[in-house]
Amino acid sequence: RKTRIVCISDTHNQTPKLPPGDILIHAGDLTNQGSLTELQKSVAWLERQPFEAKIVVAGNHDTTLDAPFFHSHSSTWKWPTAQDPVECKKLVMQAHGVTYLENETATIYLTKETGPKTCLSVFGSPFSPGRRGWAFQYWGADEAEQVWSKIGDGVDVLVTHTPAYGFVDAAGGDGAARAGCEVLRRRLGVVRPLVHVCGHIHGGRGVERVRWRNGDGGGRVEQEGLDSLVEVKEAWSDSGKGNKKLSLVDLTKRGGKEIHNAGLTRHVMDESLRDLFESSMPESEGPQSGTLEANPTSSLDDVALRDSEAESWTRKAGGAVEWRHSDIGRSEVDAQEKAMRDRHETVMINAAFLGPRDAGPMTFNKPIVVDVELPVWE
Repeated sequence: RKTRIVCISDTHNQTPKLPPGDILIHAGDLTNQGSLTELQKSVAWLERQPFEAKIVVAGNHDTTLDAPFFHSHSSTWKWPTAQDPVECKKLVMQAHGVTYLENETATIYLTKETGPKTCLSVFGSPFSPGRRGWAFQYWGADEAEQVWSKIGDGVDVLVTHTPAYGFVDAAGGDGAARAGCEVLRRRLGVVRPLVHVCGHIHGGRGVERVRWRNGDGGGRVEQEGLDSLVEVKEAWSDSGKGNKKLSLVDLTKRGGKEIHNAGLTRHVMDESLRDLFESSMPESEGPQSGTLEANPTSSLDDVALRDSEAESWTRKAGGAVEWRHSDIGRSEVDAQEKAMRDRHETVMINAAFLGPRDAGPMTFNKPIVVDVELPVWE
C-alpha cells in the first residue's frame, strides 16, 4: 500500500517547513555542535511534525550524543554553558513520537485508522568515516566493518549519516571526488534494502536508483568492486528544482517507476500485542526484556554492547508502534543468496537540507519525498 516518506538530513539548527507524509526520516546533523540549547530547538521542531512515525539518527556534528567522544574532545568547542551528554541523549531518546536509532534495528507499524497501516524494518546509524575528529566516526576498514556488519539482512530501509562510496557522495556534485564509505557500499551489495537514506556530504544531495547484479554464484559480493556490484545506476531529475513542486521520488506502480525489490517482509501483528496496537495512549509500552547497563568507553564499544540488547515494544505519540530488536546471528551467506534472488534494486537518497558550505550565503535544499508501496501488517 502506498506510503509517503519525507527524507531530510543536515538541518544544522534550521527548522524548515516539511511537506505532509506518513513517515519522517532525519539522517543526522540536527545541530552544528550538539549543545543542549541546539538540541532542544531541533527536538521541539521534530515533536511538532505531524507524522505517524519519525525516525532519527545523529550525525558527526551532534557531538554531545556521543558521550565518549564528547568527554575526550569537549574543550575543542566553545560552549555557552557546561554540557551534560547524559541530559542531551535523554532529551533525544525521550522525544515524543521519535524513534531514535543508534546502530540498531526497529520495525515500525503504522496503525492509525486513517493511515496506510503498513510496516517496514529500518536500521539506523550515526557513524561516518573519521577524517577530522568529530562524533560517531571510525578509522579504517576494520572499525567500519564493526559498525556495518550490524545491518541485518531483512532491513527494508537503511538510515545512515554517511553515504556509501560511489552513491550520492560526490562532495562537489557530479564528477567530484567521492567521500562515502567503501565498507558500507559492500554491505549494501549484500543487504540490498529498498531505500538508503543518508546525508553528510552536502554536495551529494540527490537520488540514484541502483540495479544490482545478481552475479554467477561465485565469490562473495563483499569482495567485489563497484562495477561488479552494480548493473545500472540511474540518475534522478529533481521535479522540485526551481519551482514550488515537491522533490518527489515516485516508486509506485501508478507512477510507472515501481521499484523491483521483492524482498520486503510483511510483519504480521502478534495477537498478544493487540491492546498495544489498538491503544489510544501515546508513548505506551508493550513487553520489554533486558536493558543496556554497561558503560561504554568509546562509540564503537557501544556498538558492540547493543548486540546483546533485548527487544522492546512501544506505541509512539504519532500512532506508530515501534519494535526494537537485533538481527545479529543471522546467516550472512543465506542473507547474500536471498538478497541476490529477491532484491534487485535500491534507491539511494542523500537528503542534505543545507547546501555545500562554500563561500557566500547559505543555500538550502527541499526535503526529498518518497512514495513507495510497503506491505500491510494487518
